[in-house]
Formats: sequence, C-alpha cells, structure tokens
Amino acid sequence: MSSEQPSDNEEPEEPRADVLREEDEENSDEDRGSSTRPSSPQAGRESAEKQGSSRLELAADDGTGSGCRGSSDSLFSWICNRTIRRGAFVDPARDHFRTMTRLYKSMSPATDSMNLSTQTHGAVFNLEYSPDGSVLTVACEQTEVLLFDPVSSRHIKTLVEAHEDCVNNIRFLDNRLFATCSDDTTIALWDLRKLNSKVCTLHGHASWVKNIEYDTHTRLLVTSGFDGNVITWDTNRFTEDGCPHKKFFHTRYLMRMRLTPDCSKMLISTSSGYLLILHDLDLTQSLEVGSYRILRARRAPLSTEGSSAGSRSGGSRHTIDSKTHPHREGLSPRNSLEVLTPEIPGERDRGNCITSLQLHPKGWATLLRCSSNMDDQEWTCVYEFQEGAPPRPPVSPRCSLRLTHYIEEANVGRGYIKELCFSPDGRLICSPYGYGVRLLAFDEHCAELTDCMPVRTALLREVRSIYSHSDVVLTSKFSPTHCQFASGCLSGRVALYQPHF
Repeated sequence: MSSEQPSDNEEPEEPRADVLREEDEENSDEDRGSSTRPSSPQAGRESAEKQGSSRLELAADDGTGSGCRGSSDSLFSWICNRTIRRGAFVDPARDHFRTMTRLYKSMSPATDSMNLSTQTHGAVFNLEYSPDGSVLTVACEQTEVLLFDPVSSRHIKTLVEAHEDCVNNIRFLDNRLFATCSDDTTIALWDLRKLNSKVCTLHGHASWVKNIEYDTHTRLLVTSGFDGNVITWDTNRFTEDGCPHKKFFHTRYLMRMRLTPDCSKMLISTSSGYLLILHDLDLTQSLEVGSYRILRARRAPLSTEGSSAGSRSGGSRHTIDSKTHPHREGLSPRNSLEVLTPEIPGERDRGNCITSLQLHPKGWATLLRCSSNMDDQEWTCVYEFQEGAPPRPPVSPRCSLRLTHYIEEANVGRGYIKELCFSPDGRLICSPYGYGVRLLAFDEHCAELTDCMPVRTALLREVRSIYSHSDVVLTSKFSPTHCQFASGCLSGRVALYQPHF
C-alpha cells in the first residue's frame, strides 16, 4: 500500500520496526534490552515493508468485510494503539506520525455514501456515532432521526416523528441508550433494541433545547436550551413518565454547554461572546444567583513575548470580583464560576458570538467556532487550559484559557451554526468549510497538542480539504472506532469519508 511506504529521502521509522518485532522480543528478555536498530536504512525499509504487508494480509483474512476494508481497519487500530501509548515501543519524541498523516491525507468520500441521502428529513443539524462505532445517528430538521450502519452505509431505521419540531442534538449514554433534544422543548430517550417507541419523554425546558451532555460518574443527563437553563436529569430513576430533574444553572444568551471528559468542569458559550467555566463541578448542587463565587478573567493579548510562560503562571490572567462576593473565603470551592472573553483574531474592537463549542478528548483544550456580530467573519480557535496559582488560600487553583491556534473560515451559510469536532485521539480537527470540510492539525506532523505547543499564537495547518456537498456543510463527526468521519449539509445529504487506497 503506497500510502504507508516511506520515501527514499526519509529516515527509517524505527518505532514501527520495533512494534513489528514485538513477538520476537516477548520471547527473549535479552533481545528487549539489546539494540533493535536496523543495520542500514535500506534494510530497515525492506524489513518494515515485508512485515507490514504480512500484517495487513492477515488482517484482511480475519475481517468480516472485504480485504481492503479489513486492512484499513487493522492499520487504523494498529496506529491508534501506538498513538494512545498502548504499544510496547511507542516513542513520541522520535515518531512524527507520518503514517497517520498520510492516512488522513488520503481521506475521500465513500462511493456508497450517496445511500445516506433522502428527500424528506430536511437539513442535517447533528451527527453522532455510538461509542462502539456500530451506529451513526443523524438529527434532522424535519422532526426525524435517521440511523445507519456506518461500515456498510446501510439504512437501519428512520424515526419519522421523533419530535414535533427540529431535532438539534443526539447523545449516546452507552452502546444502546441515546437521547435526542428538539425545538419542541423536550428530550427523548431511545433504546436501539426497541426503536418502535421512546423509552420516555422529558419535560422541563421552556424553549428550544440545543445540546445534551452525560456525566458517566453520576449518570446524570445534562441539557441546555435557549431558555438559558442548564437542567440535570437523574437517569438512575427514570420511568415511562420521565425522570427527576432540577435546574442546575441559568445564564442569558446561552448557546452551547459542554462537560470536560473527566466531568470536572462545565463550559458554557454565549451569543454575547462570553465563555463561562464552572470549576470543581458538582452537578448534585443547584446553583442559584449569587450562590457561586465569580472569578473574572481579563482578555489576554493575542500573542506577546513570553506569553506561554506568563500564561502558565496564571497570576496576571484573572482577578476575583470582590465587589460581587466580598466574603469569598467562606464559600465552598465547588462550582466556582470563571467568566472569560476569549481573544478572537481580528475581533479586538468588535463583539463576537461563540456559536460552536467542543472539548479536546483528553481535556487539554477547548475548540470554538466564532462569528462576528456583523456575521461577516468566522474563525476556528483552539484554547489551551492553563492552571493558575491561587490568589490566596483557601481559594483553589483556577483555570484560564490561552489562544494557541486559529484559522479563518469561509463565511458561507450566514446564520447557521457549524458544528466542528476533534478526532478521537485529539490530533485533528474536522471543520465545516463552505460546501465541504477541512481537516486541520496543530503542525505538519499531526502531532499531539502538548508536543507542539507554540510560544506565540500559530495558524492551524490544513491537512486536507474535501468538497463533496452541493450545499453548506453544517456538522461533522469522527468515528470513535474506525478511520472514518461524516458530514451533513443544509440540503440533507450525509457524506462518509474513509481512506482511499
């Protein structure tokens, strides 16, 4: 397979050879301690090519589909194992992930993705894979939810009247149970094993419900809507009539709400350009106005000398609003609120709206899609979480954000929210771009964010642009288990993308 062969000008990929010799080294401790460097670059390349071909042939034989698909999934699984440091000989300092970069650079629309298009469901607002990657769900404008097998592109089911208005967001609680939310102000729970009817319908919001999160530790479903409310739902006690719920938080101009992967923080974006962060999150406590400590952060310079070191100290980045809470020392450290105005390139003198909000899968950064108040510019921005030193005990260390990477987007489809996403390993960003999508990376090697952190704000690197739609792309999503991602557009078409060999 040419997409994974090193060129004559490149150094041999030593970590790959080490992994491919894993079986031999398991049989001998002495071999593990000795050098595994090939005798020459040519010998290293020949060995890697032969052994790599054998591994892919075996993967193709073991797969349930075609040999090409089996080899693709096997290669992707092997790369992922090394990427998340499951392999015995992973050395990120030496491995520049050239194979991963080539794999994603070859991504192209799947020939059978046209089967995902129908004429009745309207625009595609959201895409969501099940945690095991076996089901792709599609939230549609015209009250429908579509379900597909993403591997075969086979249509599984259409939930024709899933809601009474637009379906905005879908969230899986596990491999079988998922939730949908809608402009009809309700949330519905569904079971993949029994799709003829809803498990239950949840009532509590007074306006459009826009997104859903799930705390796996407490099994609390968390929803937010344009009524400004964040509501928690106790799924441990749900019945056919619903489940207990309570209003957790309220703010004006709420757009999106997300939980960090460890559920220690809640981030809320607003149409007024503010970003709210609730630290040391405790979803079991309801927050009333004035009951939480406010930690305000001034807007930091876009890029200054020594900004990386300065922001890591955190001392000058934020101040306590003592006028609002003069007795902050006596308050609980849980659910303290930080109010930020993220720096947006080109928007220093004008307001902006944070329309889309995503979290890095390892919790290292947040990804924002912002538009100007005049709606004539759009930006994708990455902000690194920075732990700051506490101003005084017993106030615990707080987190602020530093703009590390950004890129200007095509100002197409004004008024519509474009949902972007991280890849499962956090190395790539898939961003809607006009009538297509762009794959973006932090550097030319698709390295980890922590391995290529710039001292000064840097541009995101474009890995690949793919134009496969006839209308504005509104949403995108990576598969959690396959080398695949999907995008949906305003006219209702869903496209799947996978490596082209």
